[in-house]
Amino acid sequence: MRILDLVRTVNCLLSKSKGRFVLTFAVAFMLANQVAASDETVPWTHAISMHGTPALAPGEPFPYANPDAPKGGTISLGVQGTFDSMNSFIVQGGWTSARGMRERQFGNNILESLMVRSYAEPFSLYGLIAQRVRMPESREWIEFELNPDAKFSDGSPVTVEDIAFSLDIIRDKGRPPYRNWYGAIVEKEITPPNRIKLVFENGDNRELPLLIALAPIFSKKNTDAENFDKSSLTPPVGSGPYTFKTIQPGRLVVYEKNPDYWARDLPVKAGFDNFDEIRIEYFRDETTLQEAFKKGLVNALQFRDPARWAKGFDFPAARDGDVVQMSIPRGVPAPMQGIAFNTRREQFQDIRVRKALRMLFDFNWVNRNLYYDLFSRTAGYWDNSELSAIGRPASDRERELLAPFPDAVAPEVMEGSWRPADADGSGRDRKVLRAALSELNNAGYALKDRKLVSEATGQQLAFEILAKNEDEEKLALAYIRTVELLGITVNVRSVDPSQFEERRTKRDFDMVFNTWYASLSPGAEQYGRWSSQSADAEGSFNFVGAKEPAIDALIDEIVGARSREEFVDAVRAFDRVLISGAYAVPLYHVSDDWVAHWTKVSPPQNNSLYGHEFDTWWTSATQ
Repeated sequence: MRILDLVRTVNCLLSKSKGRFVLTFAVAFMLANQVAASDETVPWTHAISMHGTPALAPGEPFPYANPDAPKGGTISLGVQGTFDSMNSFIVQGGWTSARGMRERQFGNNILESLMVRSYAEPFSLYGLIAQRVRMPESREWIEFELNPDAKFSDGSPVTVEDIAFSLDIIRDKGRPPYRNWYGAIVEKEITPPNRIKLVFENGDNRELPLLIALAPIFSKKNTDAENFDKSSLTPPVGSGPYTFKTIQPGRLVVYEKNPDYWARDLPVKAGFDNFDEIRIEYFRDETTLQEAFKKGLVNALQFRDPARWAKGFDFPAARDGDVVQMSIPRGVPAPMQGIAFNTRREQFQDIRVRKALRMLFDFNWVNRNLYYDLFSRTAGYWDNSELSAIGRPASDRERELLAPFPDAVAPEVMEGSWRPADADGSGRDRKVLRAALSELNNAGYALKDRKLVSEATGQQLAFEILAKNEDEEKLALAYIRTVELLGITVNVRSVDPSQFEERRTKRDFDMVFNTWYASLSPGAEQYGRWSSQSADAEGSFNFVGAKEPAIDALIDEIVGARSREEFVDAVRAFDRVLISGAYAVPLYHVSDDWVAHWTKVSPPQNNSLYGHEFDTWWTSATQ
C-alpha cells in the first residue's frame, strides 16, 4: 500500500465513522511508517533493465565503444532536409528541429538524461546524471540520486529542481508521447541535497520508470518556460559534452567540445565524444548530399538506396581506397518501411480497399529493376526477430489476449501462414490483379470503361502519394504502374522535406512514405504511434489514424508484461493486429546497416545492435 492509497483509505474510514478519527489516524500513521520502512529496503543500483538484469557491472564501459579512442579533430556529417527549430520536444517545430542535440545516431551532444541507454542490450539503462537509482518490483515509483559533479555547460550544477522543471515543462507544453509519459507522475518527493523520488498512480506501465529516466534535462534558469512551446532558434543549455559553435538556420549546425564537460571520465562515456568538433550540414536533396560525400565535404554517410550502394562508388577516392564501405549486421528487428494509408480519408476507411492496394506492390519487379536484388520483402513490424508473428502460429497466450477481439486478426495471420502478395515480377501479375479486384468488388467497386468506380456514388477510386525525395518518387511511380491497371487514378506529389513534415503532421495526405523503426523492447512509444487517443492528437506519430480497441489493449499488455515470455506473446499478438489492419503497403528492408566513410575518420571494431553510432568514432589524423 502506498501513501496515496493510505490517504484514500483514511478518507473512506472517516466518512463512515467520524468517531473513530483517533484510531483511524493512528492506524494510518502506523501504516505510513511501514510503507516508509518498506521503501527503504529497496536497494540502490547503478543500472536497471526492462526485463532481466543489466549486463554490465559497475565501472564497465559499453562494449561498442573504444575506451582508448584518440581525441581531437572534426567529423563532418550530412543529412537531407532542413531545420527551423532547436526544440524537438514540442509540436510547433518539433519535426524540423536541428539534428545532433539528443539522438542515438549523432549522440547526446547537448541534452542529457538521468540515465543512458546501452545499445548492446534490449533495454538497459546506466547512471549518468543520476549516479544511483532504485525502484521496487512493483514499479510504482523510481528514485534517483544525482551525481554531485553534474553540471550544465554554463558551469551551474544540475539540481533536483532542474529535473522536476524538465519533467513539468514537457508535461505541460511538450508533444506526445513525451507529455503523456511525464504526465503520469502523480507525486514528486525531493530529499535534499540531491535525491528525487517520482511516484506513479500504479505500476501497470512497467516501462514508464525507464522512460522517465531518459527524459531530457533542461537548465531551469536558462530556459524560457513561458515560450517553451513556441518554435525558436534559441539554443538550449544542456549538460552534454558539446556546446553550439555555429547555427545557420536550415543549413548548418556546428558543435564544439566543452573542455569542462563534467562526465568525461565516467565509465558510460568511455570511448564516446571523441571529436573536438561535429559539423552537421543540411542538403536539399539526396543527390546533392551524395555528391558532397564524394568530394569529402561529408566524412561518413549512411546509405539506404541499394542502387547508390551497389553502383555509387565508382569515383577516384573510392577506387584509391580513401573511401570505405561497411555492411554492419544489425541485431534488432528490421524497420517496417511502407506507404501508409491515411484511414481518415474516405477512400481508405474500408479495410478491403487497403488490403487490395496492399497486394499491388510488385516487390520482385521493383527489387530486380531498381535495387539490384539487394532487398528482402518486409511482412510485419518486427521482422527478423523473436517478436515477429510472421511464420508462427499464435500461441495459447496470444489467442487468450486476442479472444475479446475476434475480428481483429485475419485467420491466416493468426495461423502464421500470411505473407505479402508474391507477384511474378512482371508488374502485371494477373493472379494478383484478380485477387485485388475481387477485394475491391467486395468493397463496392466495379470496373466500368476501364475505370474503377464506386457502385454507390459513381466516383472513381483516386488518391495521391506524398513523397519527399527522388527515391520515394521513383518507387511511387513503380507502384502506380501496377495500380493503374485496375482503373485507379493515382498521382505523386513531391515536396521538399519541410513541407513533407508539415503535411504529414497536419494529416494532409492520402498515402505517405513512412518508416516504423523497431527495437527489441517496444513499449510506451507505441501509444504515440498506434493508440486511439493519439489518432487525433496533434504532433503524434499515429499518421495512419488507427483507432482499434485491440491495439489499445495490446499496448497495455506490452508495457505491463512482467516477464520476457509475456512480453514476447503480447508483441506478437500486436504484430498480428497491425498486419491484419492493413495500415500500409509493406515494402522492403535490408538486414545490414550500410555506412561508407573516408579513412580520415575511424569507427570502433565493435558495433551496437543498431549498427553504427557516430559518437563512438574518432579522427584517424590524431593516431
